[in-house]
Amino acid sequence: MFLNTVLVVLTDLAARLLGNKLFRQHFHLLLSAVVMFGPALNLWVSPHSIFAKRSHFLYRLFLRSGWGWTCIFVGSFVFLLSFSIRRSLSLCIRHLSRLAVAGGLWFGFCKLLDLLENATGSCYEPLHTGTEVTNGQPLLVLREGESKAECLKAGMLWRGYEVSEDVFLLCLCCLLLAEEMAVFGPYLSLGGISDAPLRILFLFCVLLLCLWIFLLLCLLAYFPQFPTQLLGGALGCLSWRGLYQGWYRLGPSWYCPGRPGQGLLNTKTSPEAEDALNHNHCN
Repeated sequence: MFLNTVLVVLTDLAARLLGNKLFRQHFHLLLSAVVMFGPALNLWVSPHSIFAKRSHFLYRLFLRSGWGWTCIFVGSFVFLLSFSIRRSLSLCIRHLSRLAVAGGLWFGFCKLLDLLENATGSCYEPLHTGTEVTNGQPLLVLREGESKAECLKAGMLWRGYEVSEDVFLLCLCCLLLAEEMAVFGPYLSLGGISDAPLRILFLFCVLLLCLWIFLLLCLLAYFPQFPTQLLGGALGCLSWRGLYQGWYRLGPSWYCPGRPGQGLLNTKTSPEAEDALNHNHCN
């Protein structure tokens, strides 16, 4: 009984925050400020911290499979919420298709960024003999005809035009989580069924959002790379705006899955209440 009360209080508070109009309209600005000014934290963090090592288990366990974790938790929450309201498998699939679209966009951009980096970069082999240096750096021998993967595998250095895929992924996942979870607050206020499994999934999504923000701060503070991280954050924000603030606002159709909550909340109240919710998506 006590644990259930704690679960209800925590999820109600989180749902109220994520469903707040001001939070939804300005969360992307907060995330943009983190990406822009986060590298300044490098002046205060310790280089001997456990988070200053790329081998830390949080990076290995979560960052390398960030999109998978996001799909598992957000997909489960969206499916359970949609199915508990309408009991319609087709409606659940339509709402889940937003994850598939975002995943395809992320995968496509990663492939394009790899092509761009391979096209604009060059492989360099450090000189291990001699003491001659230029501007404090060992002279490098250019290796032609190498791809980035082959270059790094051979233990050499790759220098090219980069965009941080980690920052891109974390920004996209944070904005996607905020959008998909924002429906839970209005759903509860309209008297929707809120059993323990749905609340637990929602709480896991909130914890995942906090983890992504924490990892984003760690990357910016311990591994600052300007302007590659700034470009990655900008690409993540632009992807979110193109999907949730652009395409999804066209409304549900055969070519558009619609916005989160669209077609669900009007079962609990009038269409005007759902329109008020959808208005909160706009800036």
